[in-house]
Amino acid sequence: MHIIAPIPALVYRHAMRRYPISFVVLTALGVACALPGVLSLAGFGAVIHPVLADPMAGLAFIVSAIALVGSGAFPLVIEKLKEDEGA
Repeated sequence: MHIIAPIPALVYRHAMRRYPISFVVLTALGVACALPGVLSLAGFGAVIHPVLADPMAGLAFIVSAIALVGSGAFPLVIEKLKEDEGA
């Protein structure tokens, strides 16, 4: 059985978006930092490390994760502004 799609749906008209490497790295580090923070706040931090048994350690990880993702957003915004300026 074949699926029939209109021809315009098959044409991708926009160039693939390239994300700055600093955005990708800092966001990945932010996500990696948020995981132990969420586990610590949920009460399962001691499974990973005894220091994470304290919920305040989890809060520090969450704040650090937000800072990392926010820092990664700056290169993304600058890249978007450069694209808009060139268009």
